[in-house]
Order: sequence, then structure tokens, then C-alpha cells
Amino acid sequence: MKEKVKETARLGDKSSAFDGRVLLGLDTLGLNPVSQRHVAAGSRAGVWLIGCEIEDETARYCRECGAMGRVRSSRRRRLAHTPVGQHAVHLLVRVRRYECAACARSWTDDLTRIADRGRRLTNAAVWWAAAEAALKSKSVSACAHDLHCSWGALNRAVLEKGAGVLAADPRRLDDVESIGVDEHVWRHARTGGRYVTVIVDLTPRRHGRPARLLDMVEGRSEKAFARWLAERPRSFRDRVKEVAMDGFAGYKRAAARQVPRAVEILDPFHVVRLAGDRLTAVRCRLQREATGRRGRRDDPLYKGRRILLRTAGLRTDRQQARVDMLLADPANRPLALAHGVYQRIIDCYAQGDRGKGRGMMAELIESLAVRGAAPGCPEIAALGRTLKRRMADVLAFFDHPHGANGPTEAINGRLETLRGVALGFRSLGNYIVRSLLHTGGFRQAIQAHL
Repeated sequence: MKEKVKETARLGDKSSAFDGRVLLGLDTLGLNPVSQRHVAAGSRAGVWLIGCEIEDETARYCRECGAMGRVRSSRRRRLAHTPVGQHAVHLLVRVRRYECAACARSWTDDLTRIADRGRRLTNAAVWWAAAEAALKSKSVSACAHDLHCSWGALNRAVLEKGAGVLAADPRRLDDVESIGVDEHVWRHARTGGRYVTVIVDLTPRRHGRPARLLDMVEGRSEKAFARWLAERPRSFRDRVKEVAMDGFAGYKRAAARQVPRAVEILDPFHVVRLAGDRLTAVRCRLQREATGRRGRRDDPLYKGRRILLRTAGLRTDRQQARVDMLLADPANRPLALAHGVYQRIIDCYAQGDRGKGRGMMAELIESLAVRGAAPGCPEIAALGRTLKRRMADVLAFFDHPHGANGPTEAINGRLETLRGVALGFRSLGNYIVRSLLHTGGFRQAIQAHL
């Protein structure tokens, strides 16, 4: 298709207050713009083609003998640059090949300051795309459209910067004292691995800053988490003081083996959810015993399934009346017991005084651990044994104000959004790097390269 030339002019006019070199950032790249033209590009706004010359007086001198070489030939190298408004910008850089008459050596202009070897994008364009993807949740496909380049070339460049420059920085592990661990579904497929273990730095929460993703490893087992901890430096493991986790015993065993000095904290969300699951199990059992089938729309127990799990203080009068009617039925006595335990656990965590909440939780766990404390309710008896076994981890939350694993769950939610924006991932390695760019706390590091 014949290119449609819209405008031709000179850039960098010193007599004008507007300097295109500064607008495009060419002054920092050591490039001197000599021409420009605008080319229509189908449905997009268009592409500015900027002809550039390299400003390097020392490039003509031979590195072996120091003699001045002559220009033997030259070629134009096209590099995608940061866009301006709705228009893509491509640099047509003239690359000269020099020849030394004294020592017969030849060389070309060095473009490593402008772009990495083999890349068709300037470093500025790659960091711009990384910033758009990490800070604005923009897809790489949309960034490639704005830069008017291929998705593959841009994706490889962004992943290389993310993995080689940001994620590989050993200083990322400095000052990490509190970590959270949880499982995460990185893809929904019938075959292959679906789960990863997410490790989050919770230390910034002490200073009012958001938590950040440290790493992700394949699998959701004790072995996966223990291997990740074992691969970290001894100084890092000795510095970790808190490990927040869910009720999975594998994470507890891995933390106890690799970071024995750290306090293991069972997250309140998972404690409340565990009690809620037991409450639901009691309701389902009573439903089957009364009707011989699962609940249906008009069954009172089924209609109250969501209201029973709602905090008592957040219910409306009508909802509370329905709950009172269910719990007043003598046939639902086990349900009343399970509901009372569930609400007491919520009240323990809702206490403004952490010391009081800790005492209430300890008293509740001890009462549930007594044999015969839950007559006719084996589900609550099992809950009492579980809480008794993890009592130290449950109570540790009240002694460590910033030990909740809530930020880890929040990062999991952000990763779900990332996967939706990208319409899924096939490669786990690519997903890990993109996740680190998205939630790894690299905002300042990326902005420093812009």
C-alpha cells in the first residue's frame, strides 16, 4: 500500500521555543532529528517517522590505533519509540559503518544506549510499555497497538526488562520481615498444573504502604514453599519474623523447618471461613435429616443459608427475625450451637482492644476443646480440635497487628484482574513476570527509567 505523506518538516529548530528533541526525548539518546513525515496507518491515528543522526564525535575514531576512519556505508534502522498523543513514533536512525585505513579495522555506530541488541524498540519505548502494563493495567496488545509494533517483539522486551532488571534485583529482599503465603489459581484448564504458591511481602503495611508480591512458585505444596525459602539467602530467612498463612498444614511445616524463628499466624479470614464452613455443614446435615434431600427454594433452612453467615450486627430486623425463628426450633439445636460459635469468633476479631479479643478467643477455644462441649454437633467438635491444635497460630494475630493475610488475598484479586485483561496466559514464566510487574511494588523503579 502506498504510504500517504501528510507533512514534511525539520525538527529541533533552535529559533523556536518548541524543541522536538526534548519532546521526544532524543536529547537524552544522543540523536539529532533531521526530518519527519506522517504516515497513515489504517484505523489508528498514524505514525510519525523521524529521521535521526547519531551525535557522537568519537564514533569515527578507531579504537585500536586511534586514527580517524572514513564512512564506508550506512543504513537506516527503524526503532519504535514512545508515542506522542494518539500517534506512534518510529525513529529512522542512520547507522554508519566505518573503516580505518591504517589498521584495516571496520566498525559501526553503537546503538546500545538507544536500544538493546536485536530489539526493534528503543529502551524508552519498552519502559513506557512496562509502565502502562504495570501501573495502568494495560494489556501488552494495547501497548503494541499504540507503538505500532508487533505483540511478540514488545512482549519479549517487556518480560526481559521485568525479569532481568526488576525481579532479579537482589535488593528486593532487603528489609523483608513479614511475609504472607497463599495458593492461587493461575489458569483454568482441565490438564496440567493450575495452582501456584504466592509469597507476599507484608512489611510495608507497618508503614502505611501497600503489600507487594515477592514471588510465585509452581504448586501449592509444603515442598514448593519450603524449596522457595531454602533458595533464599540465610540473611533473608533470619530476618523474617512473621509468616501469615491459611489453615493448610503444609505451609506451617515448611515455615517451621526453614524459618524456625518466625511467628506463624493463622489469618482471621480463614479462621472465620473455617467456622462458616462448619456452620454450613451443620445446616446441610439437618436439611437432609429432615427432608431426605438437598435444600430447595421454599425450605426454611435453605432460604436462610446466606443470612446465617452474615454478621449479626449487619442484619436487618427482618433478617434477624428469620434467624431467630430458625434457631428457636428444637430440631435445629445443633444449628444454634454452630451459629453461636461462628458469631463469637467474629466478635473476638471485632474487638477494638486486641488484648480483650485475645482473651475471648482463648476462652472460646478452650471451651470447645472440652470433651462433650458440642453435643449432637460433630462438626463443631471437629472445629474445636482444629482450633486447639492451631491455637498458638490463631492467638498470634492479636499480638502482631500487621500479621493478617488480607493483603495477600487482595493481591490474588489483582492477579485475577490481570489474567482477565490479558485474556489468560499459557506460559507460567510469563505470568510470573507480568504478575511481578503488576503487583511487585516496582512503581518507583519503573518511573525512574522513564
